[in-house]
Amino acid sequence: MIRISKRLAALAALVKQGNTVADIGCDHGYLPIYLIQQRHIPRAIAMDVRPGPLSRAEENIAAHGLLDYIEVRLSDGLDALRPKEAQTVVIAGMGGPLMERILSRGAAQLADVEELILQPQSEVEHFRRFLQGLPFVVVDEDMVKEDGKFYPMMRLSSIGVEKNGQDWEDAEYRYGKYLLAGRHPILRGYLYREEERLDRLEEGLCRAGSGRASERLSQVRREKEYVQEVRERYGFDM
Repeated sequence: MIRISKRLAALAALVKQGNTVADIGCDHGYLPIYLIQQRHIPRAIAMDVRPGPLSRAEENIAAHGLLDYIEVRLSDGLDALRPKEAQTVVIAGMGGPLMERILSRGAAQLADVEELILQPQSEVEHFRRFLQGLPFVVVDEDMVKEDGKFYPMMRLSSIGVEKNGQDWEDAEYRYGKYLLAGRHPILRGYLYREEERLDRLEEGLCRAGSGRASERLSQVRREKEYVQEVRERYGFDM
């Protein structure tokens, strides 16, 4: 049995059991291998734009005797995904802007997809706002901390959901609606780390004392107040 990272295990837990999965940007192919071995899904398509990682994924899949269950396919984003091939699409471990381009370009391929499992590595707030324009609704979120880094992720569904009333508040776009509502323990740690980071920035800017530093200091203090307000409002200080 393959051993996977905490981040990949959390992504796997979001996938609906029994669905065929298209893993976009599959890297070494660990996620589909794990899902098949756990009998969580019947079949997967491991896709990557780079021949090197795709070749390594194929080697790993073959080493685990799963070539009959996981197809390896060279693809720029969703380009090589055919209609009704997969009910779940996973896109993880990429920057938010790249994921936005993949999802925008792949609108036709997403027409028959039931769920998206997404894990953006950067510009997460902007990415959450972008998702409002898709025919999917965020229905679950998770967050893990691994090797000192925080990884937010989300599951979106196109089945039995309405877009009306799905607009979020600023804090929910920034930190995640379901993470806040559930007072997620990893988000609690993230908020504390953010406050510590802002404390250090504030201290350094106070020592600098220049006009430019003064302007930045005001921004940092506003940001710090916002984080404190979010912690209090959603009960992270309890």
